[in-house]
Amino acid sequence: MGSKWDIEKFTRDNDFGLWKVKMEAVLIQQKCEKALKGEGALLVTMSQAEKTEMVDKARSAIVLCLGDKVLREVAKEPTATSMWSKFEYLYMTKSLAHRQFLKQQLYSFKMVESKAIMEQPSEFNKIIGDLENIEVRLEDVGALMVWCCLEDEEGDISHLENDA
Repeated sequence: MGSKWDIEKFTRDNDFGLWKVKMEAVLIQQKCEKALKGEGALLVTMSQAEKTEMVDKARSAIVLCLGDKVLREVAKEPTATSMWSKFEYLYMTKSLAHRQFLKQQLYSFKMVESKAIMEQPSEFNKIIGDLENIEVRLEDVGALMVWCCLEDEEGDISHLENDA
C-alpha cells in the first residue's frame, strides 16, 4: 500500500488478529472505518455519493493489504463489510473443529532447538491470541494442559495412582 500507514499484507502465514487491529487503524486514519459496519451505519447526513466513496475507499484499502491467496478468497465480496465478515468466518471461526485445532496446537507446543529462541514465545503468544479471539476461556485450557502434562507418552495416567 502506498500510504504512510503501510502494514504487512495478510497472507495467512502472519497473525490475522494483529493484522485486523492494524487494518482497523489504517481505516480510522483514512476516515472510513464506519464502512466496516455497513452502509446502514453511515451518517444520515452523508450523500449517497459520499457513502459510496467511503465504502469503496475502505474496500480498496483492505484489498491493497492482502496477499494474493487471501485476496482470491474475498475478491468477489462487493463491500468492506462483506469482506470483513468473510475474514471473521475464515480466520476467527468459533466452530468446534477450529477450537480443537487451536487447543491441539497449544497442547503440543514445544520449544525447538532448531528455531530462534526469540521466535518461539511469539508463536506461543499467537496461539493464545487466536484462542482468545474465538473466546476460548484460558482457565479451561490451563486445566486441560495440566492433564496433558500428566499423561505419559501412551496417554495413560495410571502411573499417577502409583505415585499417590
